[in-house]
Amino acid sequence: MPFLSVIIPTLNEAENIPATLSCFREAGVDEVIVVDGGSDDETFAVASASGYQVLKCSEPGRASQMNLGARAASGEVLLFVHGDTLIPEATLMKLIAEMKGDPDLIGGGFARRFESSSLLLRFTARCADFRGQWWGLFLGDQGIFVRRTVFEKLGGFDETVSPGEDLDFSYRMAKAGRTRLIGPPVLSSARRFEKRGPWRQTRLDMAAASQILRDSKRRASS
Repeated sequence: MPFLSVIIPTLNEAENIPATLSCFREAGVDEVIVVDGGSDDETFAVASASGYQVLKCSEPGRASQMNLGARAASGEVLLFVHGDTLIPEATLMKLIAEMKGDPDLIGGGFARRFESSSLLLRFTARCADFRGQWWGLFLGDQGIFVRRTVFEKLGGFDETVSPGEDLDFSYRMAKAGRTRLIGPPVLSSARRFEKRGPWRQTRLDMAAASQILRDSKRRASS
């Protein structure tokens, strides 16, 4: 049984998924599960050619994809990460060492940098480090890892929350026990910010995150 299982939800990631998968192959991760949400490009074929397990999810939303992948996984620790994020081998090794060496650590996420020269995105990445370190709030493109027992106790990702299932889950995980921010940083695609512009996309993300957290707190208290 593998210690670490990686679950990658995808939708039209044919261009990016090979580089993401190569990170896990180079690090010697045995169980990687790609869960496709109905891509209309070659994502499914490209991911299948890697030799890793690839599933099709008929239910809408990234939360459904990740929950399906978790049910198929066999590892003690589950790592959820987007299909356009690159994770250094040193970061994966540190994750495994931290989770093996500290049984009270229930999960966490990675420090993150963007594949961009934008000063704003550099600043927001640093802010995300602070947010993860002090409040235990993580996004899917950072990578979110959690012990299987905790994931199951929390009921997995809330499939009624989309988008924002990552923030909602990390909020609930942080309330369940001790989490940790781990580096060296992963490298995330900046294509969303390039499409709309860094300032506009950042404002939209901040507004959405605030609403998601308000809803998560309300559900937790009800």
